[in-house]
Amino acid sequence: MKLSRILSAAVSILLLGHGVSVSAHHSFAAEFDEDNCRDFNGILTEIDWQNPHAFFYMDVTDDNGHVDSWSFQTYALITLKRADTGLDYFKRNIGKEVFVRGCLARNGRENYASAGLMRAEDGILRQMGQIQN
Repeated sequence: MKLSRILSAAVSILLLGHGVSVSAHHSFAAEFDEDNCRDFNGILTEIDWQNPHAFFYMDVTDDNGHVDSWSFQTYALITLKRADTGLDYFKRNIGKEVFVRGCLARNGRENYASAGLMRAEDGILRQMGQIQN
């Protein structure tokens, strides 16, 4: 009888602990505008290697010489690693010119996009996220 109470209490604790909140993960289409993609050329300045997505930052100079800092969201870290694009890839390219094809945020957030493709000094075009038009 005592064992059944202990087991019952343990199961109850597990079930209650299982109900912790988790943050929602949204689809590409919910966050980024697939009809508003563009090419960026700039200097890679920083990498933020965090789950569930990495973010990297670039300084992009427009035709008038004005520099804007942009942030780009990538695939999940495990997806990048499986494609042989790890943290070292980004670190090697800090301070160097890179090309990015990205789609802008739907919510109008300035200087923020999803990175679809990226090419750095090695000349290899790498997939960083969903590729749109």
